Amino acid sequence: MNKLILIFLLIFFSCQKAKVERNSKVIVIQPLGNFQSDAAQEVLEKIREINPNVVLRKSIDFPLGSYYKPRNRFRADSIIKYLKSQVGTDSVIVGLSSKDISTTKNGHQYWGIMGLGYHPGSACVVSDFRLSDKNKKDQFYKVVLHELGHTEGLPHCKTKTCLMRDAEGGNPIDEEKNFCENCTFFLKSKNWKLQ
Repeated sequence: MNKLILIFLLIFFSCQKAKVERNSKVIVIQPLGNFQSDAAQEVLEKIREINPNVVLRKSIDFPLGSYYKPRNRFRADSIIKYLKSQVGTDSVIVGLSSKDISTTKNGHQYWGIMGLGYHPGSACVVSDFRLSDKNKKDQFYKVVLHELGHTEGLPHCKTKTCLMRDAEGGNPIDEEKNFCENCTFFLKSKNWKLQ
């Protein structure tokens, strides 16, 4: 009898684990243009720590119509609109760029940004163009997490050390340490594996 109960418990808990991983969205990493493949691979490995359902695609060109020549920038909103069409409802896609990207903000039509994501949604884009050379890899990953947080539905956070902090036109990323308690709780409810 004890063996039957043990077998039942093992089956039950293994099914529960499979259910949680199936409920996690697949994160698709999409390098754009000449984004370095080794940097994309690093992002893949780090994201795997929070979600094992992650894939890395081969680099593609920027979408037609997304380039604005007078400012030598790509429109982030055009990029994420295109990227959204490249995944299903069970996925979220993050475009990785080394080119300057922009959006319309505070009356400025071509406001340079580090990242943009649908809130909530299934697409975001991140650029390393405006990041500090000193800590570029660390800062880039933090911006990736920030934009993925938006796709899950998180707004900007007032906690200055939280990864969901609004950059407000600057680069405060080195001050950001991790997701705050509230943002962590929210993301865990979305099956993120956070500490």
